[in-house]
Parts: sequence; C-alpha cells; structure tokens
Amino acid sequence: MLKILFFAQTRELVGVEQLELEGDFSTAESVREHLAMQGGKWALALAKGKLLVAINQTLCPLESAVKSGDEIAFFPPVTGG
Repeated sequence: MLKILFFAQTRELVGVEQLELEGDFSTAESVREHLAMQGGKWALALAKGKLLVAINQTLCPLESAVKSGDEIAFFPPVTGG
C-alpha cells in the first residue's frame, strides 16, 4: 500500500489531503497516471510537467521507483521572491 499526499493547489483541486492506494505501481509516474485517469480536476491537478513529487520526504524525479509502504507527495512547483 502507498500513502499518497497532496499539497497546496494540487490538494485544493483534488479535494483530499491524502489517500491510500493499493496496486502494482513501479514509479511515481505510474501512480500519477493512475490518479490522473480519474479525469476532471484530478487530470488538471496531476497534469504531467506541472507537478513535483517527493518519495519518503525526498524530492525525486517522477520516474523514480516506488515500493509498498512508501509515502508519495504531489505538489505544484514553488516559486518565491
């Protein structure tokens, strides 16, 4: 089981802070694709190229491997000034 967290605008769009996901996912990208397939706001919030991911609180590329028990956080790119 994977623990999926959503932050900032991503959380606002999908309407949940977190969820648990069962399945055979090899990468964070495969998780993103699975969730985005729900369509609507999920597809908008999890659009490829507009998202950062952290696995177990470490910023990683979407192509990074995931395994059962991992915590995956999706959030928009952050800008500041």
